[in-house]
Amino acid sequence: MIFIIMGVCGSGKSTLGQMLAKELGTDFLEGDDFHSTANQKKMANGESLSEGDRIPWLEDIRIAADQYLSRGDRVVVSCSALTKSGRQILGVERRKVQLIYLHASESILTERMRMRENHFMPASLLRSQLDTLEEPEPGEALSISVDQCPDHILDQILSRLGPE
Repeated sequence: MIFIIMGVCGSGKSTLGQMLAKELGTDFLEGDDFHSTANQKKMANGESLSEGDRIPWLEDIRIAADQYLSRGDRVVVSCSALTKSGRQILGVERRKVQLIYLHASESILTERMRMRENHFMPASLLRSQLDTLEEPEPGEALSISVDQCPDHILDQILSRLGPE
């Protein structure tokens, strides 16, 4: 099973992804680690990624996650997965993939981004991610509000996960 934690920057994908992986006793793949150096530089300079910039990144994430599926293992992956076409590249329509959509108000997300340290993506890109975001359709993802503490959010995720 692949659990993809999605949402815009500042939604807590990495924190909650690591917590979920620990709780499930499985590996965690940090989506940011799959970005090319060019993409990281672009974002660090305050430039939004284009859909073309994202495609190889999404393909690399899918290849890595699918290796777990091919072995019959589980994995938790963090990935913004902002667009429907991007989620299709990740293969979220498959029965063995669970999409978990983290969301909050822009003010909460902005505050979280201001508190982050040593991250290549500046808070100024939040607006472009919100503009790009195509929220998952009902039934496409577990929709989880992240306006609480991480432990409560993790409890919500765990209580709503379906059978594998």
